[in-house]
Amino acid sequence: MSGKQHPDSAHPYPFLPMTPADKPRHRHITRSFLFAAAGLFLTAAALAVVQPAQPPEPVYQARQTLDLPATGSATEAATPAPYIASTRIRRGDTVSDLLHRLGVNEEGLLTFLTHDEGARSIYKLYPGRTVQAALNDQGNMVWLRYAHTPGAAMKSGIQSAWLEIRPDAKNQFTAHERTTAAARETRVAEGEITSSLFGAADDADLPDAITMEMVDILGSRIDFLKDLRKGDRFRIVYDAYMHDGEQVGSGHIRALEFINKDKTYSAVWFTDAQGQGGYYDFSGASLKGAFLRTAIKFTRISSRFGMRKHPIHQKWTGHKGVDYAAPSGTPIHATADGTVEFIGWQNGYGNIIVLKHFGQYSTAYAHQSRFAKGLKKGDRVQQGQLIGYVGSTGWATGPHLHYEFRIAKKQVDPLAVDLPVARPLEAADKKTFAAQVEHYQPQIQMLARLQDSRVDLLAER
Repeated sequence: MSGKQHPDSAHPYPFLPMTPADKPRHRHITRSFLFAAAGLFLTAAALAVVQPAQPPEPVYQARQTLDLPATGSATEAATPAPYIASTRIRRGDTVSDLLHRLGVNEEGLLTFLTHDEGARSIYKLYPGRTVQAALNDQGNMVWLRYAHTPGAAMKSGIQSAWLEIRPDAKNQFTAHERTTAAARETRVAEGEITSSLFGAADDADLPDAITMEMVDILGSRIDFLKDLRKGDRFRIVYDAYMHDGEQVGSGHIRALEFINKDKTYSAVWFTDAQGQGGYYDFSGASLKGAFLRTAIKFTRISSRFGMRKHPIHQKWTGHKGVDYAAPSGTPIHATADGTVEFIGWQNGYGNIIVLKHFGQYSTAYAHQSRFAKGLKKGDRVQQGQLIGYVGSTGWATGPHLHYEFRIAKKQVDPLAVDLPVARPLEAADKKTFAAQVEHYQPQIQMLARLQDSRVDLLAER
């Protein structure tokens, strides 16, 4: 999800919706601050020194013809810049309506837009999108542009796409699809909850995607369904993607602070020396649990850790893991960040993956039908990443996942062990992390002062 959702769309939390009429004036601040420069005026006195009269020195003149660097043709230099008209699409608009508002009266243009395959996207009129036209000093069209996709997530980042129509030398027209990378900006925003989280976010002109990301980041600390109170505040630093002065997409949260019931929660994005990124509070504690309890969703436990009668050998033996019954092909996810230590076949385990985690921790995922495409020994995986699929390879009577949790290579009960709450920062990362926090804290503190000054102003009234 990028940018703002339609105001009529339903939010996944019951306290979130607001109608456009309920929105008060936005409070939004960009990182670009304008500074006034004071001018210094210096007065200089000219000093004349009288010297005895001397005969004038001879003056020599030389002339050389130099070629000036090319700056365009004389016609281009004399051509004034075109006048650019812009209009936003309204509900019920037709292409003819847009051309009329823009002052475009090119003969044959409407016919071309109707029949040319390359120009068909102009008939997908999205209310709120922009159409522009450039006209020369005689009122003739230089180009027509329709920004039909102002922000789309690509591998290379957020891209803006538009249709461009130009007249050609034959008094006809050409249509081309253009794209350009949107510029990333860092923005800050703050808000105070009076009725709902999304109401406060709308007041701050915060994109819905950023609001939802804030809920995901702090969801393990704050119950956003039950814990929110009137007067709770948030301060946030996030990425926005801009094109032609308009926000066309949102990136990710860089840092935030949330005050809930007088308790302050913080988060900052940090990428460690191994290239693993995650959110940490300002003290350096990870906001993500180090291990998930289960590797597959929507399942049941078919065999627990401990002594049991082996279903194939019919002998009592120690069961060194937990079995999760699930249909063949059910996705298996890594329970923690780690490195693939082993991937392949091991006797009774069948297809198995062993992941090495921080410290002495490792996990094993056995009886898989197949592994995630391209996964190999030495690859780094992130918590929740797909690593394989449930099967019944090895010593198995039916499809299930055999999951083991190991400490110093010894199996322990994953349902009973005290899992690490969060992965601590490595010593080598602590200095870099401190610099990251120091970078964002002044912006968070500036937003806090802004909120406090507003409260003081209202109290004075």
